[in-house]
Order: sequence, then C-alpha cells, then structure tokens
Amino acid sequence: MVNTLSQSAPKEPKQGIKAPSKETVLTPRFYTTDFEKAASLDLSAQDTELQAMLAEMRADYNRHHFVRDEAFAQSWEHIEAEARQSFIEYLERSCISEFSGFLLFKELSRKLKNRNPLLSEMFNLMARDEARHAGFLNKAMGDFKLSLDLADITKRRTYTFFPIEWVIYTVYLSEKIGYWRYIIIYRHLQKHPENQFYPIFRYFESWCQDENRHGDIFKALLRSQPQLWKTWKSRLWSRFFLLSVFATHTLTVHERAGFYHSLGLDAREFDRQVVCETNETAGRAFPVMLNTEHPKFFSRLHRCSDYNLKLVEIDRSSQPKFVKLIRKIPFVTAIVWNLLLLYLIKPIDTEALRGQVC
Repeated sequence: MVNTLSQSAPKEPKQGIKAPSKETVLTPRFYTTDFEKAASLDLSAQDTELQAMLAEMRADYNRHHFVRDEAFAQSWEHIEAEARQSFIEYLERSCISEFSGFLLFKELSRKLKNRNPLLSEMFNLMARDEARHAGFLNKAMGDFKLSLDLADITKRRTYTFFPIEWVIYTVYLSEKIGYWRYIIIYRHLQKHPENQFYPIFRYFESWCQDENRHGDIFKALLRSQPQLWKTWKSRLWSRFFLLSVFATHTLTVHERAGFYHSLGLDAREFDRQVVCETNETAGRAFPVMLNTEHPKFFSRLHRCSDYNLKLVEIDRSSQPKFVKLIRKIPFVTAIVWNLLLLYLIKPIDTEALRGQVC
C-alpha cells in the first residue's frame, strides 16, 4: 500500500531560488517507511558482508573528492538556450534525487539508533554521501545563477509511504542504475573530452563509486531477507520494480534527449546500455532479471516514451485542463498496456543461474 503525506502549499521563490519543477510520475519522490519494521530486520545472514561494508563506509574514500576547483571559477554564460535549460533540469533532478536519499537515510538512522546500531550507522554514513552529492549539485546550479531551497522543499514536497521491503528493492535499483548512468557518461567523456562542457563530469568516476557502495549495502539487506528473493511473490515484485525503474529511466532520458545530445550521446543508445547493464547487475541480487534481449522489450519501452512525449506536448498546450485530461486518456492507456505486455515477458531465473551470474 502507498500513502502520500500532504505538505503545505508552495510559496513564491526568492530571487535566485529556482522554483522546483512540478511533481509528476517521473520526478524523484520523497519517501517514508515503516521504521519499526526496519529496526526489527534480522541481518544475521549477511552480518559479515555488512560489517565489511560498514568499515569501508567509515574509511570515507571520497571525503576530499567533492571540492570545487579553479575550473568552476569562470562564467558559464556561453552555455545558452536549450542546452542551458536542459542542463539545469538535469542538475535539479539529480539534486532532488540525492536529497531525497539523504532525507530517507537520515530518518532511518535516527529512528534505528537505539534498536539497530549497525543499520543506524550505515544509514547515517549513506546520508553523509547523499548530502555531499546534493550540495555539490546545488552549487553547480549556483553557477547558472539559480539554486534550490532544499530546506523549503523538505517542507513542501509530498512524502510517499513505502513498506521497508519496497524501499530495499527500489533503493538498490536506484543506486545501481545511478552507478551505470554516471560511469557510462564518464567513460564517454574520457574518449570525447570536447563534449565535456562543464567540470562536474570529471567527478563522476569517484561519484559513481558511492552509488555502487550504497547499492552493495542494499544488496546485502535484500539477501538477508529470504522473503525478498526466495518466494514466488518476490519474483513478481522483482519483475515489477525492475520494469518500473527501467520504464521511468527510458521515459526520462527520451524526454530530456537534448541534454544527452549536448554530451555527444545518443539518448536511445545510452538508455539501452544503462538498462541492460543495470539488469545484469540486478541478477546478482534479485531472483529474476528481465529478458532485455526479447525482440519486443525495447521496442515497447520506446513506444511508451513516444506516448509520454505526446503527454508532455499536451501538458504544454494552452488548452483547458478538462480537454487536456480527455486527450491524455488514450496515451496513458497505451503506456499502461505496453508496460503490462512487458511485464508478461518471461523473465530470466537468476537463482538457477546463480553460479554463472557474477
């Protein structure tokens, strides 16, 4: 069950403060969970792995990484028009996503402090990393004379309740897909430095290692709970969350194709590579992974992104809300239908291949 907690109405932003983009199905959300149930998780099956990861988090290999150097100290007015707008939207979305993780991890750490000290410290250290990422991204927005009032956003955003099991599935996937997004962009720009139009991309190699570590922690949490990977229900949920994350990624990337084009990347190929790599990685934790080689897999995902672009076009029109709603119905229906057909594609049983999936 998903519940949303309403926040107070937004107010007019101050000068230089960017009004957050309208919340949609595709925008990063803020989450809360069942803290009591999280505190009672039995982690004994993965205790050795979690202790090793805790030691790695304490070492804080990136503590000196997120420091702005002289490369930032210049004017960025030469980045103009669509390229400028698409990059600001990318920074905003990334900042909100990282800040969302910070809020959830910090609250988990606080609520678990007296019940589960190991998990509490782990979440506190992950919150540290997410705060660094969000702050670094917000400072980058400042180079474009804008920033986000994160304290105000904390009060104004809608919070969605997810059971702790759903949190484990989704955070694992969001961290791993984040890793692949960052590392693929980084490797591409290493080969094509002429497309590196802003210095933040130089930080992506170490940045993505934070994402990877966080994902490994959630993998250990998932594998410590047999109900999340040993049951028939867990197979259905795994398919659902894999498809949800991949569909969101595909729609978002195609909606912001201009940003990837400015990096010299083809949005469709970038999306395909990120989805395939994340799917393979998820096979190390989930009982199933999606069959991305199925001839209909990406064609149906791309069909959904085409329909989504139609929805965006309708939203931007000046028509009355009621007319917009009527016009959206066939496209929303088509997206849901294609996602259902994708869900019904037979997945790959990773438990049967456990010795082969590495």
